[in-house]
Amino acid sequence: MPASSSRPTRKPALAWTRLSDEELLNLRFCDLKLTLAGSSLERRLNRINDELERRGIRFRPHMWLAEEWFSPDGVPGIAVPFYLAHPRLRRLERRLMKEVEGGNSNWLMRILRHEAGHAIDTAYRLRRRARWREVFGPASLPYPQRYRARTRSRRYVQHLGDWYAQSHPTEDFAETFAVWLKPNSDWRRTYASWPAWEKLSFVDEVMHEVSDKTAPVRTRVQIEPLRENQRTLAEHYRERLARQHSWRSEAADNLLLRVFARRPSRRGALRAAQYLRGNRKSLLAAVHRDTGVETYTLHQLLRIAIDRADYLDLHLRGSQRTAGPHARWLLGGLVRIFGEQERPQLNL
Repeated sequence: MPASSSRPTRKPALAWTRLSDEELLNLRFCDLKLTLAGSSLERRLNRINDELERRGIRFRPHMWLAEEWFSPDGVPGIAVPFYLAHPRLRRLERRLMKEVEGGNSNWLMRILRHEAGHAIDTAYRLRRRARWREVFGPASLPYPQRYRARTRSRRYVQHLGDWYAQSHPTEDFAETFAVWLKPNSDWRRTYASWPAWEKLSFVDEVMHEVSDKTAPVRTRVQIEPLRENQRTLAEHYRERLARQHSWRSEAADNLLLRVFARRPSRRGALRAAQYLRGNRKSLLAAVHRDTGVETYTLHQLLRIAIDRADYLDLHLRGSQRTAGPHARWLLGGLVRIFGEQERPQLNL
């Protein structure tokens, strides 16, 4: 037998991987011919099943590729965004959106735990329970396009960004479930003095009750799967970019304009958003020491500053060496604005 016959067969390269960004954006999602089955992404996604098994939960959500992360009402499954399925698409995502949501293992698992919470809520019809509604509120409330976050509230867990648990009762449940599911979660101690502890205690109680039971909702329907999607990538990104920049805070923008410049002061001046991203850890640590505000809240406020600095196309006024104190002052100012004067308005 020839030696070459024993080698594993390689999948043929997808032709669109060699296209420019502009050419790639003109493709329809169905033209990408992406599949989840048997891929390295599928193996990474299946880590959520290991975590469910360690908790003794019998149910397993099904997954498929779509435009964005979501878990549909009535379907106990998880739609996974297309860009995670290929490095070329992750590069496009990073260029246009400045980050890749779920692009590293820790972030991926945080999102998967959240989406698994939605799927399990649906699978076991938990939101129909009177106690669920008493703890989280009515799931029938309409989803708002935007919500205003209480940055210092202790009624909600802190898991995904943007104080996401505050956006809707079903998101509150999913976030609470995610905190409970995390391996080695120390939620009993971490949230001991928070009103959110009651929510975690409810999740712990109800999951012990249903974990070994067969879920009454077991449909494997896939909603808006990528293979049937006729939209172009350009249409997708136009909509996402419009949602990203559809709000503003005059007070926050005024702070940014006091620290950064609308026009570069010299050739090669660093963009403000790039500086804030590159110095994220040191800024968070310094302002935490100065203010005592928890790191989660500071991280969300810094994200707001980065998004607005990107949108306003701001630049450093001087050198990176002298920018640090001004950036710390900026973040401290955002703490005051959104902790005392107004609540950040966020897109759902």
